[in-house]
Amino acid sequence: MDEVSLNSEPTYNDEADDFEVDGQCAMTEYVGQTGKVLHGDNPLPPDIGMEFESYEDVYHFYNCYAKEQGFGVRVSNTWYRKSKERYRAKLSCSSAGFKKKSEANRPRPETRTGCPAMIKFRLMEKNKRWRIVEVELEHNHLISPTTTKFYKSHKVIDIGSKRHLPVDEPDDDNKIRLFRMVVINAKDNGIAEFDENEFRNNIYQGDDKLKLKQGEAQEIINFFLRMQLKSPSFFYVMDFNDKSCLRNVFWADPKCRASYGYFGDVLFIDTTTLIAKYEVPLVFFTGVNHHAQPVSFGCGLVSGQTVESFIWLLRAWLTYMVGHPPQTVITNQGESLETAIAEVFPRAIHCFSLTNIMKKVCNELLGLEKFNAIRKEFIRVVYESRRADEFEGAWDGMVQSHGIMNHKWLRALYEDRKRWVPVYLKEVFFAGLFPVKENEKERVNSPFEEFLSRCTSLKEFLQSYDQALLEIDQRETLSDVESRNSGCILKSRFCFELQLSRLYTNDIFKKFQDEIEGMYSCLSIRRLNIDCPVATYLVKEDTQVDEYRRETRDYEVTYNASSTNILCSCALFNFKGYLCRHALSVINQIGLEEIPTQYILGRWRKDIPRNYIFNRGGNGIDINNPVHRYDSLYERVMKIVEEGRKSHDSYEFTLKSLEEIFEKVVIREDNPASSQ
Repeated sequence: MDEVSLNSEPTYNDEADDFEVDGQCAMTEYVGQTGKVLHGDNPLPPDIGMEFESYEDVYHFYNCYAKEQGFGVRVSNTWYRKSKERYRAKLSCSSAGFKKKSEANRPRPETRTGCPAMIKFRLMEKNKRWRIVEVELEHNHLISPTTTKFYKSHKVIDIGSKRHLPVDEPDDDNKIRLFRMVVINAKDNGIAEFDENEFRNNIYQGDDKLKLKQGEAQEIINFFLRMQLKSPSFFYVMDFNDKSCLRNVFWADPKCRASYGYFGDVLFIDTTTLIAKYEVPLVFFTGVNHHAQPVSFGCGLVSGQTVESFIWLLRAWLTYMVGHPPQTVITNQGESLETAIAEVFPRAIHCFSLTNIMKKVCNELLGLEKFNAIRKEFIRVVYESRRADEFEGAWDGMVQSHGIMNHKWLRALYEDRKRWVPVYLKEVFFAGLFPVKENEKERVNSPFEEFLSRCTSLKEFLQSYDQALLEIDQRETLSDVESRNSGCILKSRFCFELQLSRLYTNDIFKKFQDEIEGMYSCLSIRRLNIDCPVATYLVKEDTQVDEYRRETRDYEVTYNASSTNILCSCALFNFKGYLCRHALSVINQIGLEEIPTQYILGRWRKDIPRNYIFNRGGNGIDINNPVHRYDSLYERVMKIVEEGRKSHDSYEFTLKSLEEIFEKVVIREDNPASSQ
């Protein structure tokens, strides 16, 4: 037995000198050996698994954290080997423990509260580094950064002269550095697994401020200034915590709000970067345009996946959209975001991304026996169920047959089934943002996906933002030109195919043609009722279930001749925004040559001009408000600009007209009486 423990509590209240001593081995050299200024630059809170090069580094780190939070630090315990080598220690809040009663005539008043806040750390034999092994962050007394000047632990002492050094003159060379960190895998045998990125992301999720690298705050400001110089309508808002640290950010370029006016029926809030532990905690507000291309409705940065951060971000977005909430919201799973959406968008239908859930299947079920069989049955139950009772029966059969009734993830999924299983969402409009077949190519993605990876820094993303917007606009413009100037080859002689080839954009028309081709799989169409104003038809379709199996499925289609309303039990129109093969078969059967106009959505049409100038509406303009006057005039001028840029002749005419208008306005300002 070669280890000695010194566990006596100090009996005096002098934080700078509270150390354990063993013989001649004084502990007063823990800090101040370089005589540098103690200054913490947004230090991370201590966490189990952090590693440091030396004992002094641990103390310096915890002391910087304490200085920012507003409490003092003292060494309450230190363990030594017989060789006088330290191998374990405990740092506590200066209010830890209690003083021993003094017999002096005028004893000093009690200043301690038995505070439990502390960290324990020990020397690791393998790498000779000091690792934090136990943490308690909660205090039993009030703490405030304004009181730090009263704690001696925050006054670094030069050991040679015992002179107190200043603590209020920060020097970049002396700022606390981010130490190498590890995460302990407690599931196995205590072996440490180093995952610095994962640890850093876990830290910022629980914090109340954005974790920015050096220079990134200035990069954000420069980005906003650059965007506003390009367009005065660029919008941004920033959220700060009580300590004036940046917490959340939202911004949107001018086109976002106008795009939302055209395509805001479905909103996808993409939190992939938070879930997948990207370096930058970005949140994207996304929709799809008339070419089924992703379009941006705004971007945000959040300090963590908390209800407060998400509520702030959603309210900032809603403010930018002048209080127009979406009809349907799609998100990844997450309790915090779900709570925030219920708070900010109480009337919106909130659904979970089925694509994201299907990606999780492998991770969540991989360890189960007969994983492949369970996965196949899971997919079949989700995509092939056509009624709610059919899904519930098939799900119950799946979990019972494989003995997975108590699987935590599956149970949670089943409880939320009405938010992600297609059979429960047939009444919800998704504009193609929700897959209804296993092999569908469509998936919800961010318009900035090509410019962002796990390792992309905030600076890199902001610097490429302009290029991303340019490429997004060019992609849409090119698709507009192709849709206007070139059509698709027809695949049938149906009049309604020719009708929609003249109205739909090429990308949407090609998707619609898949339904035209699917009509040939509809084997029979039989009317089920006679002498009823609303006719019901049974359509039998021969369907390829998998590589080796086909089966015949029945679909009911109802048609109201007086209103020309047609509905199919597959609900493809709500999922995709165009009619299905079953409805088209009935239309062909009853002799309709054209699709009823209510089933030709404006969001897919190529013959509707889109200027992407947000229309506030005449009722919202107060002519006595200079901001409203500016917005109203700006909206009208931008419409002129959009028309004027279309050709050289239009440009010349517009330029001349604007110059004439400008001269008239100037003359009127110089001589108001002449205009009356």
